[in-house]
Amino acid sequence: MSDEGRPLRVLFLCTGNSARSIMAEAIMNRVGAGKFRAYSAGSMPKGAVHPCTLEILRRDNFVADGFRSKSWEEFAGPDAPQLDFVFTVCDNAAEEVCPIWPGQPMTAHWGVPDPAAATGNAAEIMLTFANTFRMLSNRINLFVNLPLESLDRLSLQRRLDAIGQPAKSAPQPT
Repeated sequence: MSDEGRPLRVLFLCTGNSARSIMAEAIMNRVGAGKFRAYSAGSMPKGAVHPCTLEILRRDNFVADGFRSKSWEEFAGPDAPQLDFVFTVCDNAAEEVCPIWPGQPMTAHWGVPDPAAATGNAAEIMLTFANTFRMLSNRINLFVNLPLESLDRLSLQRRLDAIGQPAKSAPQPT
């Protein structure tokens, strides 16, 4: 919980806000229930949530209603919720100049491949969405289990950055 006793507010950013950031919002609101409140947005929102995103959410028993593709400008104005964390989940958004977020939230880049760019048959595309969902779920679970109250800001920033790094493969026996 934040100092004010409210859940910590987390914004997930992507370019289109149709797949990765929507998935991350849904996952965080489930696994961080009570402790975190998640939102998502995009720098250039597509205007609609990708149908495969909604299908993946439904498959995992998430309520898939109420999600919409929206601009990050909604979270930069004076009436926006004060954010505690902002995570980019795509490489394009990480390279863009972001608005100034109210409250000076901590930020990190947790880039994952864009499932909306997947090609192939329907099964291959859904597998790509499922893999993206799994990667985001793993990262978010690591985050919600951090001992936030016992970490200083620098240590927490290191942990946030580490969560976004690809897993290193185990050394191969020689």
